[in-house]
Amino acid sequence: MKLLSIFLLPFMLIITEKTLAEGKDLIKKKATKIHHAVLIIDSHNDAPLRMVQLGFDIGVWHDARKDHSKIDFPRMKAGGLDGAFFGVFISQGKRNPDAYEKVKQRAFMLFDTIDAVVERYPDLAGLAVTPEDAYRLKKEGKRSVFIGIENGYAIGKDIGLIRTYYQRGARYITLCHTKNNDICDSSTDTIEHNGLSPFGYKVVKEMNRVGIMIDVSHISDKALKDVLASSRTPVIASHSCAKAICNNPRNLSDELLIELAKKGGVIQMCILSDYVKTPEANPARDSALSVLDKKFNVFDDLNEAEKKKVRDEWIAISDKFPQKLATVSDVVDHIDHIVRLIGIDHVGIGTDFDGGGGVQDCFDVSEMGNITLELVKRGYSKRDIRKIWGGNLMRVMDETEKVRKILANTPSLEK
Repeated sequence: MKLLSIFLLPFMLIITEKTLAEGKDLIKKKATKIHHAVLIIDSHNDAPLRMVQLGFDIGVWHDARKDHSKIDFPRMKAGGLDGAFFGVFISQGKRNPDAYEKVKQRAFMLFDTIDAVVERYPDLAGLAVTPEDAYRLKKEGKRSVFIGIENGYAIGKDIGLIRTYYQRGARYITLCHTKNNDICDSSTDTIEHNGLSPFGYKVVKEMNRVGIMIDVSHISDKALKDVLASSRTPVIASHSCAKAICNNPRNLSDELLIELAKKGGVIQMCILSDYVKTPEANPARDSALSVLDKKFNVFDDLNEAEKKKVRDEWIAISDKFPQKLATVSDVVDHIDHIVRLIGIDHVGIGTDFDGGGGVQDCFDVSEMGNITLELVKRGYSKRDIRKIWGGNLMRVMDETEKVRKILANTPSLEK
């Protein structure tokens, strides 16, 4: 028997390896089938920052590791991404009438850029302003381009711009960015308003009335609590992670996640590595980036030549001091935690591609299927994955629209 066992062992190992390989192949096929069947929506990217660069064409394939571009229409199709919120991003600057006029014009320019791209590639993509648009465009084999404004600084002090931006296609506004503005405190700045400002409460009320989702990514914990207490709609965090897994000020604590869920809201998992997993120490990289940040200060105040110089220097630093990135498995660790804490109805995905997003095995939009594969490996059902990849976010859009209709006849806060 001992001799027989020794003789059979190699064959048993071969059979075991074959069985494991077949099992992995079945899981991959299942994940691919689900990935192409459900609506896949990314709630946040900064593609427009690339689109305004001279020579960049979102209609052709780019190499993410050569030119650092993470998203274009061909790679969206390859990665099974049906639609995404393209960010009208306004970096925080001075808060005075001249600055407000300047950022308003920049916002209009970015809206125009997005419109022009969709018009240029009608066979590849279409502008989406409702969930129904996204489902229709998927059936047509096209990508959905939603619009979100990143930083309420784009409003300035003009409440009327909220309706204007809605009419231009914006369906969420991130209330602030990395610095405080007139609406609220940022999670990465000092306390100024102790949450929402009096103007911020008006902004929340007007966004409810107009029908724009409130995005609480980047805002302080106190500001988030103020929003939850005052908004008549569920709110979203378009690109944030769980602080219990990665203790970054941009992430949400369990307490805040529970309150967000009670309101019916959704946290869209960001795949920017620093938010997913505490980075390994890289003092040379940090020092170089700090010098670059101080050197150029407010990005939007720079001319195009200066902006190109910033991008080139940032790429040079990244290439010289490469960062060890988190993985898709690390990303799904956050999703697991959120689902255990607040349930499957309150989590989605917002990559922040072209704004810093990207992990080792989902480095650009062409690799989005790897997230679905990891979800399938961990036992998530097709129904679960449908909710994570867009269903939950679309629900909040629908509920925001219902509130808009209820409030349609209430007066604007413009005056």
